[in-house]
Amino acid sequence: MTVATSKQERTYTLLRTRIIEGTYLPGQRLVIDAIARELEVSSIPVREAVRRLEAEGWVTYQQNHGAEVAPIDVLGWTEAMGTLAILEGFATSLAAPLLDAADIARLRALNAEMGEAIANLDVLAISECNKAFHQVVYDRCPNGHLRRELRSIQERLNTLRSTIFMFIPTRGRVSLDEHERLVELVETGADPLEVELFARTHKMRTVAAYEKKLREIAEKS
Repeated sequence: MTVATSKQERTYTLLRTRIIEGTYLPGQRLVIDAIARELEVSSIPVREAVRRLEAEGWVTYQQNHGAEVAPIDVLGWTEAMGTLAILEGFATSLAAPLLDAADIARLRALNAEMGEAIANLDVLAISECNKAFHQVVYDRCPNGHLRRELRSIQERLNTLRSTIFMFIPTRGRVSLDEHERLVELVETGADPLEVELFARTHKMRTVAAYEKKLREIAEKS
C-alpha cells in the first residue's frame, strides 16, 4: 500500500467512524479544507474519502453548500429496520443452539442493566445495552455473510438508534420484557421457527411503535 493510498484509507475510516458514532450529525456540513487541516493531510485524501462515503450513502452533495452528512430518512430507516427484522430473526434461530450458559447469563445481565437505565431515564445507556444484547446473539451466528449484512445495516441505523427510545419511551419497557421472553425460548430449546418469528416480531414492534408516534405527531400538526 502506497503512502497516498494509506492516507486515503485512514481518512476514509476516520470520517466514516465519526458519522457512524454521531460525531458528525445528519445534515452537518463537511468542510474539506478544514478537515484536511485537522488531519494534517492535503485535501486530496479527504475529497477521495468523501466521494467514497457519498457512493455508500453516508454523504450527500447540496448545491451551493457542498458535502454534508446524509440526513435521516424516515422511510429509509423503517425499510432498513424491516430488513434487519428478517435477517435478525434468521440469525437468532441459527445462533440459538450455539448460545451457552455463559451467553445466557450475559444476556440476562445486559437486560438487567437495560432495566436500570430505563429506570434512570438514561437513553444512551438503554441504547447501548440493547445493542450489546443483540450483539451477543449475532456473535454466535455461524453464517459469516449474514453477520456482515447485519453489521452493515446496524451501522446505517446507528445515527438514529441512540434517540429511538427517547422518541418512543414506552417501547423500552416492553422491549425489556420481549428480551426476557427471547432468552427463555433459547434457554428451553424452542423450535427454531418459533425463535425466528419471535425475534422478527420483536424488531417489527419497534417499527410499528415508531410509525404510530409519527402519525400522532402528524395528526396534531
